[in-house]
Amino acid sequence: MAKKPTEAAKKTIVVKQIRSAARRPAVQTATLKGLGLNKMNRTRELEDTPSVRGMVNSIRHLVEIIEERG
Repeated sequence: MAKKPTEAAKKTIVVKQIRSAARRPAVQTATLKGLGLNKMNRTRELEDTPSVRGMVNSIRHLVEIIEERG
């Protein structure tokens, strides 16, 4: 059975929180929560979309991109 066009190789990124959100502005804490990160050393696999990249870029001092898949 052929793959559907929506099932094409979706690109993902693995993001890890490397710094604490303590003493950070509320906007940065909310961005971490929006990405699904709320504790140190947690990792999440997220879709590689412009909105997710923008969120990661806005808190790049708190997270690191471990891996890019797809």
